[in-house]
Amino acid sequence: MTSQTLTEKEVRDFAARAAGRARCNACTPLWRPAWESLSGATQVGHLSGVGSLRTEDAAERLDEYHPGGTHLWSPDAPIALGWHPYNQCSLWTCKACDAAFLRYTEYGGYYQDERIRPLIADLIVVPDARK
Repeated sequence: MTSQTLTEKEVRDFAARAAGRARCNACTPLWRPAWESLSGATQVGHLSGVGSLRTEDAAERLDEYHPGGTHLWSPDAPIALGWHPYNQCSLWTCKACDAAFLRYTEYGGYYQDERIRPLIADLIVVPDARK
């Protein structure tokens, strides 16, 4: 996994490339529109890390962006670059079919939960101001 921080254009390019391809057998079970917890049985070895969406102040920015009444687990929740949890994500792609996924780890008081969500081009937004 590279620590390169991706630009908005690069993120959108990965999403567009993924949208234009059919999913391979390894990615089909992962291609659900909302965040999913990764269990120990989930196969992700076919994915390769390409960069980070992390922002400089990611640890302090825990606000989420849901102007349409969505929530973190909503399938139609916006992928709001610069907002939690996207400001703590890394981008991974499939070596076979170019599927693109966002991944991050949620750290709770007594647990860690690795999560994954497909990078869906139509859901990417870059809100101007924190509201």
